[in-house]
Amino acid sequence: MYKFLLIIVLALFSGRLAAQTNSINEERFLSIGGIEQWVTISGEDSSKPVVLFLHGGPGSTMNPYDDTMYGYWKKDFVLVNWDQRGAGRTFGRNAPEEVSEDYWIENPLTVEQMTADGIVLAEYLTKHLGKQKIILIGTSWGSILGAKMALARPDLFSAYIGHSQVVNFSEGLAHAYKAVYKMAENANDQESVGVLTQLGSPPYENAKKEGQLLRIIKKYEKANSIPAPADWWKLKSEYDNEKDAQDRYNGDDYSFIHFAGFKAMGIKSMGAGVNFRKDGLEYKIPIYFIQGEEDILTPKELAKAYYDQVKAPKKEFVLVPGAAHGHNQAIIDAQYKIAKKSLDHKNK
Repeated sequence: MYKFLLIIVLALFSGRLAAQTNSINEERFLSIGGIEQWVTISGEDSSKPVVLFLHGGPGSTMNPYDDTMYGYWKKDFVLVNWDQRGAGRTFGRNAPEEVSEDYWIENPLTVEQMTADGIVLAEYLTKHLGKQKIILIGTSWGSILGAKMALARPDLFSAYIGHSQVVNFSEGLAHAYKAVYKMAENANDQESVGVLTQLGSPPYENAKKEGQLLRIIKKYEKANSIPAPADWWKLKSEYDNEKDAQDRYNGDDYSFIHFAGFKAMGIKSMGAGVNFRKDGLEYKIPIYFIQGEEDILTPKELAKAYYDQVKAPKKEFVLVPGAAHGHNQAIIDAQYKIAKKSLDHKNK
């Protein structure tokens, strides 16, 4: 009996030791698209399927927070977070100490360049981690990159999961303006009605105007949805410093002004040219859309209409009650469930 128990204990111990040995935790700058870009790779078992997250914003990096949101995924997946061109540590590595409007103007961001960056990263991950394909998850702005990457290089991905999927950004913003204007009127919110009236319906030629509209949209999304836990936004210790804070702040400004556009500076809007109903209706891999029911910015009506048009080997639309445009626990759990469902063990 004693010998039998000893065998069991040794087997359990060796199993835990093997898991520890196979764990992966890499953080480094990689040369992507002619610049150095910050990438982290982490998981309890490097043999597990790989998930590449594409953060929103643009500029809203996930690296400072990924353990609080996605930590429990690491037993089943290898998680990759990437500070995209113009965001977070990637921005800080490549921008001058003093960031001016001239820098904004002389260093444009484009959807095409950032899509190309993402594809180079995906190619690197498949080779570096010994995978045939990886799972791609894009949120908001990241859903633009995700859809573009999945459409351009389906050979690299086993599935694409779009959260708060952008379909036609200009149409979506106009829809959001009308929706939030009606909400403000119904709430007798004269301050917001006044701002919205002054702004007028988009599109705008000034990023500041788009920013004002987004603030009101966020106000009403917050009022009608279940929030994320407060501890999700606590910075990891290694990101809790002045340098990283400044890079996040500057990168967010730089990225947003290029996404929204600023005609007076000659900066074209990246968002204005996005219309997947025109050039993104046929996917060669399974796709899954996860949509917050209370999302105003990328409304469920447009996302579902696009989903209904899309052709794919497999597709699924998941509407999450109590969720708005951003993350909350229900969104993370829905992403996890879909990621597990999408696994094709032959493509590990």
